[in-house]
Amino acid sequence: RAENRFKFSRLLDELGVDQPPWSELTSVEGAKKFARTIGYPVLIRPSYVLSGAAMSIVFNESYLDRYLHKASMVSPEYPVVISKFILNAKEIEMDAVADKGEVIASAIIEHVENAGVHSGDATMVLPPQKLYIETIRRIRSIGCQIAKALAITGPFNIQFIAKHNEIKVIECNLRASRSFPFVSKVAKANFIELAVKAMMGLGVKNKKTTLDLNYVGVKAPQFSFSRLKGADPTLGVEMASTGEVACLGEDVHEAFLKALISAGFELPRKNILLSLGGELSKHRFLASATKLRDAGYSLFATEKTSRFLKRNGIDNTRLYKIHESREPNIRDYIAQRKIDFVISIPKLEKKIEFDSAYRLRRMAVDFSVPLLTNLQISDLFVQAITAKKIDELKIKHWAEYE
Repeated sequence: RAENRFKFSRLLDELGVDQPPWSELTSVEGAKKFARTIGYPVLIRPSYVLSGAAMSIVFNESYLDRYLHKASMVSPEYPVVISKFILNAKEIEMDAVADKGEVIASAIIEHVENAGVHSGDATMVLPPQKLYIETIRRIRSIGCQIAKALAITGPFNIQFIAKHNEIKVIECNLRASRSFPFVSKVAKANFIELAVKAMMGLGVKNKKTTLDLNYVGVKAPQFSFSRLKGADPTLGVEMASTGEVACLGEDVHEAFLKALISAGFELPRKNILLSLGGELSKHRFLASATKLRDAGYSLFATEKTSRFLKRNGIDNTRLYKIHESREPNIRDYIAQRKIDFVISIPKLEKKIEFDSAYRLRRMAVDFSVPLLTNLQISDLFVQAITAKKIDELKIKHWAEYE
């Protein structure tokens, strides 16, 4: 019932738990009709995928048509699942252990990135820092309802999506998730040990709650884009990370910076290049750009970003795009290591391969210049580097955090 989408969907309906509208389609015309009914954007996935392989967010019918024909796999034997993709929504996970349907240990994990980034690539925060108490309470309640309905004994993971305090369930996995080691370390409660004891019928007691911690854990992904020639180093529904590292801190800024540095990031010394795709990203990043300026960083920007920042009173130096034969040029500044850090946010609805923004991101990776491509991560990064200096990050043993 957890694995079969139809049965799980029926279970959620019986429990009165909301879920994004979805359908399993066996023809191109049926897929188009359903997408028109629920409205774009939609998330499309082939049958039986792992790590988000071949999944895609589709923003219009022409892209849907191209995707389905390119995949050439829509048939009664190979249906595709199409579900409504909710823009600007938060993704939250619940890792838990149950014994005969009763939850005995749980952790609510907040994703920094909005929904649309694979959980393996997501930056995770525990305990959550930006969730309403009501949201946490309702997620825990829904988790307990599902565990009871499925009579779960052992580990499980539920993925949620939240927007305006409306909570929807994406899926429930009856297994240990990749974040089990992370929550076990942060909570100092061995979730796998509890799960094995429950499965062996040994009786389990656990009184710890991850909401009462006096510290914060952050898990950051590691990528190998420098070894993948030509790959666009952006985050999406397909998993791209090849590792991860977690750190503890007295607050989210300290833990986040430690995790980034441990994952191989170098913090910027002076010069930061900004390329913000779309008007919405520009407006949303404005407060962060102001913080960078006020903290004394020198800002460089691509044409439209530069113009927007100047209109809003933020001084910056415009750099011409790599393919333009004009100076000062991004190509020279990155190659000569005049740029310490790049923040390049692609337009979500218009990811064109091999455009100028892609070439900028690729060049940053090829010249080992630290790069961020997600708006929420970039905002948190700016908050962290303007709130903490590197020598303020405390080096403590795991056991010293209580």
